[in-house]
Amino acid sequence: MIPKGIGPRLALVALALGAVALFSEPHRGPFVRLDARELGMIVDSEVDHVTPAELAAWIVEGRSDFRLLDLRSPEEYASYHIPGAENVQSSQLGGYPLLPGEKIVVYSQGGIHAAQGWMLLRALGFQGVYTLFGGLDGWTDEVLYPAPPAGDDPKAKAQFEKAAAMASFFGGQPRAEAGMESAAQPALPKLAPPAAGPAVPVAPRVKKREGC
Repeated sequence: MIPKGIGPRLALVALALGAVALFSEPHRGPFVRLDARELGMIVDSEVDHVTPAELAAWIVEGRSDFRLLDLRSPEEYASYHIPGAENVQSSQLGGYPLLPGEKIVVYSQGGIHAAQGWMLLRALGFQGVYTLFGGLDGWTDEVLYPAPPAGDDPKAKAQFEKAAAMASFFGGQPRAEAGMESAAQPALPKLAPPAAGPAVPVAPRVKKREGC
């Protein structure tokens, strides 16, 4: 039972702590080092996450200074994933080819598995680790199917126009009305097949001379 008074983000980390040892690589031993005070301060200051809008802007800009890791199952990943994401299971993170100085963004459907992945990577010494705020659910609500503003605030309308353009870029569309339930949203966009690369010229086969 989570004690009263603990913030929801700290509660999420508390749940993730229990899974860290299970994901440790055998050659690293059954334990990893954690600075609970440092991690708590990171969570409280909310500098450990990236918003869906921020991530979408990075992708549109074509930034290549971060790694995006999808921690869901291969089947879920194949059905839909955020463009540029790499599929890796939490239990494989300890041996996954990541560089110590890389910026790493992890996400799952909601938040629990991403929090576990964040905790494990921090425990393994990676400093630039972030979670996608709200996970794929947040990406769906804010990027793929943004809701129009309820009022007539010009600033909110301008922000919604930008969000609508972003949704179109990623194959989504704005919702018809504010407060529309997620369950009523259209299906996730179909992933486009990889573009065919240029034909590779094949050198003509030289017939081998027979005899001397």
